[in-house]
Amino acid sequence: MQNNSLRRLYIDELRDLYNAETQLVKALPKMAKASSNTELRQAFEEHLRQTAEQVSRLEQIFESLEEKPTGKKCLGMEGLVKEAAETMREEYENAVMDAAVIGAAQRVEHYEIAGYGTVKAFAELLEEEEHVSLIEQTLLEEKSADEKLTALSEDINSEAEEESDISQEEEQEEGARHSKASGKHSSKRAA
Repeated sequence: MQNNSLRRLYIDELRDLYNAETQLVKALPKMAKASSNTELRQAFEEHLRQTAEQVSRLEQIFESLEEKPTGKKCLGMEGLVKEAAETMREEYENAVMDAAVIGAAQRVEHYEIAGYGTVKAFAELLEEEEHVSLIEQTLLEEKSADEKLTALSEDINSEAEEESDISQEEEQEEGARHSKASGKHSSKRAA
């Protein structure tokens, strides 16, 4: 009976991941479009292709379980996707937006890594060796995507800091010009 409960939980978690991946298929093109950095955009496009393959792997697992993949809404991914959308609506400079999008994407990757780690452990306990292999492949892709985002963030975050410094200098210069102009108007009135 306990094994049956674990199997139900396993299927429920797989459905959650399936819905998460289908939400991500819709979100990744938007993240790619919001990216000004070519390498980052290409990383999102590549991960979109991988995500489609991950959806197929999950469908294989559901087929072998004689279950349907649908029926569950992944609220965690829904929240992460909403946060990413909010971030992309901000009016950040190019590299700053790229840094923000990387942050949103890494939260998604970490969520997926946790989910796939959980279902892999369940598949091992249920002795679903074929499933373990498919899940492990996806888990490795998610970890690789996270590592790639980390590597890209090193350069992009430096660029974002430079953009912020330049913007701050420009704002200070504008403020100084405004103060100078205000000072001239005040001295004319005093005369």
